[in-house]
Amino acid sequence: YSGDAYYLVPITPPPILRPGMTSILIAKARWLICKDICVPESGDLSLALPAGSGQAVEKSPDAALVDGLVSRLPAPASHVFGYRAVNGEIHFAVPVKNATPNVVKTALFFPDADGFIANAAEQHVTITPDRITFAIAKGEGKPPEAASGLVSVFFTDHSRRDYEVRLKAGLAMLPPQAEAAPSVVAPSSPVKRSALAAVFYALLGGLILNLMPCVFPVLSLKVLGFARHAEDRRALLVGGLAYTGGVVVSFVALAALLLALRAGGEQLGWGFQLQSPAVVAALAALFTLIGLNLAGVFELGSVLPGSWLAARARHPVTDSLLTGVLAVAVASPCTAPFMGASLGAAVTLPAPQALTVFAALGLGMALPYLAASAWPRLAALLPRPGIWMQHFKNLMAFPMFATVVWLVWVLGQQAGIDGAAALLLLLLALAFAAWALGAPALGTRARRGFGTLALAGLAAALFWAAPLLKQEAVAAGATEIQGQTWQPWSAARVAQAQAAGRPVFVDFTAAWCVTCQFNKRTTLADAGVRAAFDKRGVLLLRADWTRRDAAISAELTRLGRSGVPVYALYAPGQAEPRLLNEILSPDEVHQALAAIAPKT
Repeated sequence: YSGDAYYLVPITPPPILRPGMTSILIAKARWLICKDICVPESGDLSLALPAGSGQAVEKSPDAALVDGLVSRLPAPASHVFGYRAVNGEIHFAVPVKNATPNVVKTALFFPDADGFIANAAEQHVTITPDRITFAIAKGEGKPPEAASGLVSVFFTDHSRRDYEVRLKAGLAMLPPQAEAAPSVVAPSSPVKRSALAAVFYALLGGLILNLMPCVFPVLSLKVLGFARHAEDRRALLVGGLAYTGGVVVSFVALAALLLALRAGGEQLGWGFQLQSPAVVAALAALFTLIGLNLAGVFELGSVLPGSWLAARARHPVTDSLLTGVLAVAVASPCTAPFMGASLGAAVTLPAPQALTVFAALGLGMALPYLAASAWPRLAALLPRPGIWMQHFKNLMAFPMFATVVWLVWVLGQQAGIDGAAALLLLLLALAFAAWALGAPALGTRARRGFGTLALAGLAAALFWAAPLLKQEAVAAGATEIQGQTWQPWSAARVAQAQAAGRPVFVDFTAAWCVTCQFNKRTTLADAGVRAAFDKRGVLLLRADWTRRDAAISAELTRLGRSGVPVYALYAPGQAEPRLLNEILSPDEVHQALAAIAPKT
């Protein structure tokens, strides 16, 4: 377990307990603390509670939490269903109303006892309108006469329901008197969790991704590269194809790493690399160097060996490909409309289909530039090379430095003010080294002297900064934004509020998510939206995913998402939330809140 774990244990007080007496509950606890190794721990716990009068009294806050947990338990099995052992497989069925593929995504069976099925085997599930049928490889030895377990049914509206089942050999698979499970509603999400739909929405989301602010600095470099080859159609087309290849391959490689880590048990989602302060610091250093180069502080010709420069001149296609790689590195913190649902679906699909979805995302992002390089009429609209290119190159240094400011702020959220200061010192040493080694005006002798001093300073700065970049920022409690109080998210808080009949709004966010910060400072800070939350007594929770958090990752997966932002509104009496769009608008929030009655 990670996060909060609850164990429901019924306790019966002794008959001798009378009003005014104290009841002492004692527990002997043993547990393992595991990461790289497992360390056994134990402890004696006790809780003293005064005996009540036996009359009805107001419940404690913990009672609402317990009620919420009890409401989520599976109902006891009311019927015994038959199973058959056929050709090395266990076959059985459970009734579920409206169990069409558009409503039910899949189901899993968890046996109570070992040996009944092969636990690691794939479970083959057949979904028909009135039942879900299982075919699972049987376990070792002779199948038992009777078995029991839990069936978890996963619906396409991202909800899950659990059913206890009892099975017995020789009975009819579904007896006539068996009552079907409760009906379920069709999913409200506009994106069906099919591979084809996920590919289409990923392509559309990648296209819209070009309009997000975090992608602009790198795209400006692509515009500059297009202008250099405006009159060379072949070079323009090759550059466009290389850029597309860099984007698509980078998306697929990042997705493959994500899927591999998830398969190894890591709770990760899209943008996971930016949860590491080291990656954020490396990107800040890279954009600092790009900005300094664009501003003319240093030239690559003064730093790189002549053979490297000659190869770079012979293969300009490499520049376009690396620009595509860089575009993906800075695009991953952004989530465009349609991306969230498609990526959430992708991580649940088989690996080949999942990688196809991510490839479609990259193709959508590169599509405008591929079209501009391949279509003569679009290419004709590009400006011709001239002196303006040097001024434009210098101007583009400022978006790069703006990106560095944002990355320093992100690292400050991860590692605190000391970490941010350490990164700034490191960037200062890096800038001095770039100038000392690559400034065109410096002679060979001066470059040698300044360069030696700069490299020594850079090494010292890195040695001092590295430990500070690894530390974690002090966790904050409740935060207040323009008069609106947000509390840290936990599944227990949601369950407790639901049990008490209170609506809940959860903001799944991260400091490195540009879309999240935009929504936070616009829609979520809107006076009308704040007033609507207050009017209905909505509990505001913020799930901060800036650093890796397994509980938040698991909840995002349960909601069918793989990245942030995600906005979930839990209405009273509804177990599953309504998910709002990634680009949040006040009208959408007001529309979602309209179904919730004002508090009295």
